Amino acid sequence: MDYLQPDPSLYNVPFTVDEFNGMPYRLLGRSGLRVSNVGLGTWKMGFPETGDGARVDEKTAYRIFDRAIELGVTFWDTANRYNGASGNSERLIGRWLKNNPDQRRNVVIATKCFGGMDGRTPNHSRLSRTNILESVYASLERLQVDYLDLLYFHRFDEETPMEESLCAIEDLVAQDTVRYFGVSNFTVEQLQQYASLQREASCRCRVTAVQNYFELLNGEKPECAGVLEYCATQDPAFVAYSPLAGGLLTDRYLEPSKASKGDRLVDEGRLSEAAPPEVVRKLRKLNEVADKGNLSLSQMCLCYMLSMPGMGPVIPSASTVEQLESNAEAGKIQLQDEQKTAIRTFLAG
Repeated sequence: MDYLQPDPSLYNVPFTVDEFNGMPYRLLGRSGLRVSNVGLGTWKMGFPETGDGARVDEKTAYRIFDRAIELGVTFWDTANRYNGASGNSERLIGRWLKNNPDQRRNVVIATKCFGGMDGRTPNHSRLSRTNILESVYASLERLQVDYLDLLYFHRFDEETPMEESLCAIEDLVAQDTVRYFGVSNFTVEQLQQYASLQREASCRCRVTAVQNYFELLNGEKPECAGVLEYCATQDPAFVAYSPLAGGLLTDRYLEPSKASKGDRLVDEGRLSEAAPPEVVRKLRKLNEVADKGNLSLSQMCLCYMLSMPGMGPVIPSASTVEQLESNAEAGKIQLQDEQKTAIRTFLAG
């Protein structure tokens, strides 16, 4: 036989699709890359037994990854420095991919570089050509892949010439080692500087995504205010990290006195700071809106964010399969106009 038997499950595949396993996809900015509405943040996945600070162990992470594919949650976010600069979040994804090589083409992997990693000299941090290339090569090894779907600069570098950093990205793209480029924790001014330089240099790889902090109670970090509005009128997608405010925007903190060990804010000793009485009152009011729509508080927050101009995918983390399933459901729900109005009224109040 001089041919391979095709997979019957691939017969009659539609010419184009806008969803995968029931999860709607959206364009990442003005690129052609489509990503799941709800992604998966993996920053607390690793090997807790090593003391890396992870909260999700290997066995649990594998169950979450398996279920994520079944739910169409295929935009996975990591970084080289996650979990105490151990590289273990990337390493864990790499081990899963080695066991599931047929899923590589389904998963969109985003990782980051900037902070000290894979070495301790001054050349092992920031955005020099040396650190960018060495960081990417090290991430590829940990992830056990040949290319990164999306690489973020984790911070803006005030010291390295921007031309040097962006030329390194151009070279990585030309090698097909990196396919799309983004930035994280950037201000509007910094984004404008990058955009201007990229236009002048006729760069092929523009900033496709901006991963910044955003959640409904407090919005953006003050130093990055205005980036979501910038993304609504310019090229990049705004990718919100910590969209549930570290778990605060979930049902478990509506009664803080009932929170216990195992809840992140309790374990980190931040409950009283994160959930003072005035914040709890706001959470309860938001939850009333969610109840009217038969949604959990977390689902309503994610749904609303996905409807905001400029917003790309959201990347909540999950420490259990049940949390992942709840988050994934939010990616499929369309809020009614009256629900959006109620949330806007609350946020403006």
